[in-house]
Amino acid sequence: MPRLPRLTAREIVGVLERSDFSLARQSGSHMIDKNAAGKRATVPVHGARVLHPKVLKSILWDAGLTQEDLARLL
Repeated sequence: MPRLPRLTAREIVGVLERSDFSLARQSGSHMIDKNAAGKRATVPVHGARVLHPKVLKSILWDAGLTQEDLARLL
């Protein structure tokens, strides 16, 4: 399995938006995005810091995206 790319919160939010997610609400430094099917993905936004690979994998899992989808949407 290839390594996940190093992405910031802004970059993963862009990927989610291209995957038909939109901002539902924000709670502090966490953006909660939802799609029309009701799937929810929470993205921690802490400035320009790079997300930990486990956090990125969790966001992809919540959104129902694969690593191939991520590479295509980048």
